[in-house]
Amino acid sequence: MLSEEFVSAICGGPLSSNTAIAKDVGIYCHTISPTYSVKSAFKKSSAPVNCLAVSETHVFTAQQDKAYVHVYSRLRGNQEAFVALPERIRCITLAGDVLVIGTTEGRIMLWETCTGRLVSTPARHVQAVSCVAATPLHVLTGSDDSDIHVWSLAQLLELDSTLEHEPERSLSNHRAAITSLAVSPSVNIDTNFAVSASKDKSCIIWNYQTGDALRTLIFPSFPLCVTLDASSRALFASCEDSSLYLAEFFTDKPLLGPQSEDSSTVVQISSPFGATQPDVGPASCLALSYDGSVLLTGHPKGQILKWDVANNKTPTELTNVNAAVTNLAFVPPFLRDDRTTKSLTIVKPSQAERAYTFSAQLTSNGYPESTFDSLLNTAGFSQDILEQAIADFHSQTTAPTPAASSEPAASAAPAAEETASEQEDLRKQNAELWETIKELKELQKDTLQKYLAATNGQGQ
Repeated sequence: MLSEEFVSAICGGPLSSNTAIAKDVGIYCHTISPTYSVKSAFKKSSAPVNCLAVSETHVFTAQQDKAYVHVYSRLRGNQEAFVALPERIRCITLAGDVLVIGTTEGRIMLWETCTGRLVSTPARHVQAVSCVAATPLHVLTGSDDSDIHVWSLAQLLELDSTLEHEPERSLSNHRAAITSLAVSPSVNIDTNFAVSASKDKSCIIWNYQTGDALRTLIFPSFPLCVTLDASSRALFASCEDSSLYLAEFFTDKPLLGPQSEDSSTVVQISSPFGATQPDVGPASCLALSYDGSVLLTGHPKGQILKWDVANNKTPTELTNVNAAVTNLAFVPPFLRDDRTTKSLTIVKPSQAERAYTFSAQLTSNGYPESTFDSLLNTAGFSQDILEQAIADFHSQTTAPTPAASSEPAASAAPAAEETASEQEDLRKQNAELWETIKELKELQKDTLQKYLAATNGQGQ
C-alpha cells in the first residue's frame, strides 16, 4: 500500500518538561498513512520558518540566526555534514541538486551539493531575503523590503561568467515585507504563476515570467504562509488571526483565466476555511498532500493538526512535539525516474576551488530498456502488449481456409492405392496374430489338462 510521509522541523527549546519526548530532537520524519507514526528523528537542529528543504536522499536545515546548514542523510539516518557559509541564513529551498540560500544581507547563494560549487550574487535586495521558491528554470526571492526578484537559474549557474548576476525582473506591487512565496510547477509562460504573501494583508498572483499581476487577494489580517495544491487550482493561506483561508482559482466565478474579471479587480477573502483555538495559535507553516485531500498545519505551541480538505471537519491533532513547529514538507510519494544519477553524499561548498569533482551513483545501466525489462516494470500488461495480443487473436480467427489442391485427380490415385495396400497388409497381420493367439490358447488348455490328470493320479 502506498504510504505518505512528511518532515517537520522545530525552532527553539522545549516548551515544557516532557520526558516522553526525546531531548535535542529538531527534525521528525512522520508517516501519515496508512497509519500515523514517527518514522525517525534527527537531533541538534533549530530551523526557523522557511529553513527546511527535503530531497530524496537528504534533509537540509538552516539554523536560527546563524550561517550554518545542517545536512542529514535520510538513507543512513544520521547527520552527514555541518556546513558553514559566509553570511547568516534566512531561508532555503532546493532546485534539483542545488540548494538555494537567502541571506540576511539581501543576497542569494547557490550550492551545488554534488560538486561543492558555491555561487553568490550581489545584494540585490535592500533587506534580508525572507523567502525563496524555485522551479526547474527560475528562482524567486522575496524580501523584507517588499520586493520580489525573478532570477534565471541557468544564468546563475553559468560557468566562467564574468557578468554580475542580475534578476530578470522585479515584482514590486506589495507595500510591506514578503512573508511567503508559492510557485506552480508549470514552466509554460502562459500557464505558470506564483503567489506572494505580504504583511500588507494581501496575496498577489503573478505571471512571474512576464511580470504581470493577475489578481490581488485581500485578507482580514496579514498572511503568515501560503501553499498551492499539486495541480495549482487552489491557494491555502494561514493568517495572523489564527484563521485558514481557501481561495479556489477556477470556480463559477474564476479568479484566473479568460472568463475571470479584469486583473485590476481586488478580491476580498473574508470567509475562513477554518480557525484554530486560542491556545493553539496561528499556523506558522502549511503542507498539502499531493492528492490535495489533507492539509497539515504547524503551530507555535507544538501541535501538528490534520485538516480534511473535502469535508472541512474539525481538525485532528497528529502529535505535539513540545516546541514551536516552523516547517512542514510532504515527501513526494513517487521517486523521479527521469534522472540517470543520484547523489548519495554531499560535497561541502568551496568558493576557492575552480576544479570540482562530481560524485554520484548511476540509477540505470545506461542501456536501452529491453522488452523484458519493460514488461517487468509495468503494472499488469502494458497498452502495447494488449493491443498486439488483440491484433494477433483477430488475425487468427479471421484467417482464410487453405485453398483446395490444384493437382489433377489422377495424381491422387497412386496415393489411394498405396493406402489400400497398407490397410490390406494390416488385416493380414491381424489375422495371423489371431491364429497365433488361438494356437497358444489351445496349447495352454492341453497343458492344463495334462497337469490336472497327473495331479489326480498321484493323489490316488
